[in-house]
Amino acid sequence: MEKTINILAVGRDAAILEVIERLINAHEGWHATTAATEQEAIGAFEAKAYTIVFVSAGFSAAEEETLKEKLTRLDPRVTVTRHYGGGSGLLENEILGILATK
Repeated sequence: MEKTINILAVGRDAAILEVIERLINAHEGWHATTAATEQEAIGAFEAKAYTIVFVSAGFSAAEEETLKEKLTRLDPRVTVTRHYGGGSGLLENEILGILATK
């Protein structure tokens, strides 16, 4: 049985998070969770192990860095990165690239 790759998407734009979640969940073995605030993201992260965290629209660079510091303290193996959008192919390639380095 294939291991599920859990991916957390954090952002303040609900429509963008919906699309990210749909695109990730369309891949067998990948599971997306979304969070709209830093507190929601930390709560989700404490409840489940995530391989990747994408920070999306609505989070400043400073907020992203703070979140990254907090999450990597909880699990140093996690990859926290900015997702700028650009379609399903880009998101898939971002994920595959990150997984290839793990």
